[in-house]
Amino acid sequence: MITDVLPAGVEAAEVFGTPPPSPPLFAQEARLIEGVVERRRSDFTTVRTCARRAMGRLGFPPAPILRGPRGEPLWPPGLVGSMTHCDGYRAAALARAEDLASLGVDAEVNDPLPREGMLRIVTTEEERAWLAPMIERRPDVAWDRLVFSAKESVYKAWYPLTGRWLDFQEAVITVDPDLGTFAARLLVPGPLVGSARLSDFPGRWTTERGFLMTAVALPAPSRPDESPTTPPPAR
Repeated sequence: MITDVLPAGVEAAEVFGTPPPSPPLFAQEARLIEGVVERRRSDFTTVRTCARRAMGRLGFPPAPILRGPRGEPLWPPGLVGSMTHCDGYRAAALARAEDLASLGVDAEVNDPLPREGMLRIVTTEEERAWLAPMIERRPDVAWDRLVFSAKESVYKAWYPLTGRWLDFQEAVITVDPDLGTFAARLLVPGPLVGSARLSDFPGRWTTERGFLMTAVALPAPSRPDESPTTPPPAR
């Protein structure tokens, strides 16, 4: 499922249902979860096992994945990535830093948000305006949960580039229900990637086996010796 929302060059691994036994954690990782409940321990361990599988496919040796000040994963040099877990699903996706500037993935159970009040926390007025007709048109998708997931993916791609919090009300999601894409319009100054300041984060989404999956993959800036991927417009 996760590969459906990722571009070429990104490696991923996922686990559905009850995870199988995982290899032991690195000692530095094990210290991070001393005393936690079993479910959190299982999620922590399984997503790191997935991440190390993806590392191997990219040609990187296994390495510990520690946590930064907001709980974000700290990747070995040369890698960008993201991890996600929800009830019945765990996954990780990684890419070479020379290919992507940042990457965010999120998985959610395909169920509506649990409380009416949460909808107003997660969504803007603009988003709620299109959510209502979409729920009527396509009840097979929990569109409010999809917006939540998209914003989680946006945040996971945003934070490594900025080191700053991004509130739910600081980005507006628009979704193409037929193409499986979405766009996040930032309402605050976006990060610099190379010499370009980003104001929009594009993403992809899918639903399968009772889950929603979203991803944001931001290309790395071109190196000076690289030719542009598209020719300049004719003068």
